Amino acid sequence: MSKAKILLIGGGGHCHSVIDVVEQQGIYEIYGIVDVLEKVGSRVLDYKVIGYDDDLIDLFQHCPNAVITMGHIKSNTLRVKLFETVKQIGYELPTIISPLAYVSRHAQISPGTVVMHQALVNANAKIGDNCIINTKALIEHDVSIGNHCHIATAAVINGGVVVRDNTFVGSNSVVVQEAQVINFVKAGSIYK
Repeated sequence: MSKAKILLIGGGGHCHSVIDVVEQQGIYEIYGIVDVLEKVGSRVLDYKVIGYDDDLIDLFQHCPNAVITMGHIKSNTLRVKLFETVKQIGYELPTIISPLAYVSRHAQISPGTVVMHQALVNANAKIGDNCIINTKALIEHDVSIGNHCHIATAAVINGGVVVRDNTFVGSNSVVVQEAQVINFVKAGSIYK
């Protein structure tokens, strides 16, 4: 049985990690990567950069699934714009979950979100559209994460926390239970 094809949009470091998750998940065949014009024809790991943003409409005719593989560290503005663009074109934006992650059957994860290796998403957690739940992140029970957020490597989001849209939570930070998080938590910090 052939796998559904998926287009990866953004060819940087985060794309490398998502490629590994997609390969491990085994549901999709990577059709190619969309990046900047100057990189068309180059390769990202074993996959060819087959187009740039202006090609998204034409590529949709050959591949109806896409995931945003551009990261979110300093700003997520372009990541959000790309997500909205591909959604408007009509692409399906599936949830990508590593088979090495644990996601409770009682959790809800919205379209376009990627859950990386060894992440843990506990019961009654709700994660919005186009989020990155990075390697070894812990999302505890009853957490609500808005759209377009990045929960970085080994971050801990404790029970009942609300993370607002467009928030970046840095690596190894801990967000104390019941906190409300808006915009940014510095890596390695404790947020109360």
